[in-house]
Order: sequence, then structure tokens, then C-alpha cells
Amino acid sequence: MTKAALASILFAGAVLAVAVAVEAQQPGKIPWIGYLASVGSGPSPAFVQGLQDLGYVEGKNIAFVFRTAEGHPQRYTDLAAELVRLKVDIIVADSDGMALAAKKATNTIPIVVTGFSDPIGIGLVASPARPEGNVTGLTNFAAELGGKSLELLKEIVPKLNRVAVLRTASGAANDVFLKEIEVPARTLGVQLVVVRIQGPDDLDDAFRAMIKERANGLFMRLLPTYSVPFKRVADLTIRNHLPSVSSQSTWTESGGLMSYGTDLNIMHRRAATYVDKILKGAKPADLPVEAPTKFELRINLKTAKQIGLTIPQSVLYRADKIIK
Repeated sequence: MTKAALASILFAGAVLAVAVAVEAQQPGKIPWIGYLASVGSGPSPAFVQGLQDLGYVEGKNIAFVFRTAEGHPQRYTDLAAELVRLKVDIIVADSDGMALAAKKATNTIPIVVTGFSDPIGIGLVASPARPEGNVTGLTNFAAELGGKSLELLKEIVPKLNRVAVLRTASGAANDVFLKEIEVPARTLGVQLVVVRIQGPDDLDDAFRAMIKERANGLFMRLLPTYSVPFKRVADLTIRNHLPSVSSQSTWTESGGLMSYGTDLNIMHRRAATYVDKILKGAKPADLPVEAPTKFELRINLKTAKQIGLTIPQSVLYRADKIIK
């Protein structure tokens, strides 16, 4: 074989290899799911499992492009814009902040949110029944949730009269939440003490402020940034003997006293059904936002013992899960 013939064959092989590589990278051959996480090292395992249950296998008929802000909200905008530049087929956002950043970056790529706090209040959808845009998903927000949580905390601590609410310095969802629990709090004879923080470095000062304000309870909100570790906050409530409640089940798993709300794993699995429908041709505008229908009461008896609190049997009987 001549050198010219050999060179021709090598060139043809190189061209073919490049063509195959380009084809393999083209969105549309395998749907690309851009996953925006506030923290974490990969898509929610419950979300991935939900897709697997629907017949999707990563690398075979679906692919993930994962981006995490690692607890830094200032990165949301850039991460969302990056996924848009990569031309992913769907964006999955794990928080209000990430969803707002994605919506700002695109009004055409479908966006599925695994857990809105209040989709209407923060301006992401026109109505739960008909979103009328490129954003849909699930909400863990229910108007009665905060009031019921306070009621349960009051039942456990009859002398409860000043409840601290830990929140980030900004966030429309937090504003909506506080507005919703003002009336139930007054009805229960409870004054809300709002304590604002920027991030984990402010927690020690925040708890000193709570004690100074004579708070005898804490309502732990799910912070929009997800950047404040629940376990650290739970440890501080134990150290300060502060009874607490949250709307997230992960609160009790992290050492918090009590939680009343939705199971995030269920919501993440349900979010996979939205992705499936969109990949099969449905439009986000036609997919109603799904609200929770079941709330779970979880109690951490180990924490109760550590802070010297006895949980009434009437409350224990209603618990869906008790951590001992």
C-alpha cells in the first residue's frame, strides 16, 4: 500500500470518528435533562428512581447535565444560563431560587420544579391549574401547613408564646410563608420572632438573638437556598433546649424535634412523571402544578429527651413516624 493510499484511509477514518462523536453529542438523539441543584453532588436519587420506574436508563435513553450552586445563591443565574447554552431538552430545578434563575434564562425550554414553596406568589406560574408558561412541577406549599405546625408545637409546649422563625435575608417564598402564619399565630397566642441570616456563619449569632428575645420555640423553614445544614441547626436547638417544628421531614431525620409536612422523596419521584410527559410531547403550560394531598407527622423522641420534653400520648398516637 502506498503512503498516499494509507494517508487517505487514515483521513477517512478520522472524519468518520469525528462525525460519530458529533452525532453522539447532539441533543435530541438522547434527551438531555439539565438538573439545577442548590446543593448536592448529583440529581435527587428519588427523582432518578422515578425515571427508572418509567423505563428511563441514564446513558441509554436519557442523559443528565448536573449543575450545583454548592449553597451559593449568587451562582444560580450563571448555572441556569449555562444549561440554556448547552441546549438541554428540559431543566429540572430543585428550589424557588433555581426555578426563578432558569425562568430568567429561558422562556422556551420546559422547566420542572421538584418543590415550589409558592409558585403563584413568586410569579412563576399564572395559576396552579394552568401555568401558562414554560414552568410547572410540584409545590410543597399549603396555606394551612404553617398554622397546623404551630398548633402541634403549642400542643406539645402549652406555655409556647414566642416562636422564632429562622429565615434568609431575602426570598419571596419566605415573605408569603410569614404572611400565611400570622393569623394562626395570633389565634394561638403566639408571637413570631423573625431571625434573619445570610448563611451558616450566622447561626450562632441567630440563636443568641433567639434566646435574647426569649423565644421558647423555633419554626424551621426550608430555606430557599438549601445552604443551611439542618443538622447544625438541630444541634443548636438541642443545645439551647428549644422545641422546634418544620414542614420538612428531613428536619426530624437531622435531629429536629418534630416535622409536619410532605415527604420530599415522594415529590421528587412525582417530578419524574412531569419529565416523562414533556418528553412525550406535553407542554408545561398544560400540566397543572401538583399540590400535596398528604402530610406526615414525625417526632424525634431522642431529641425530646435531650431537651427535657415529654410528648403527650395524644400527639404520639397521631405520628406517622417516631424516631427513637
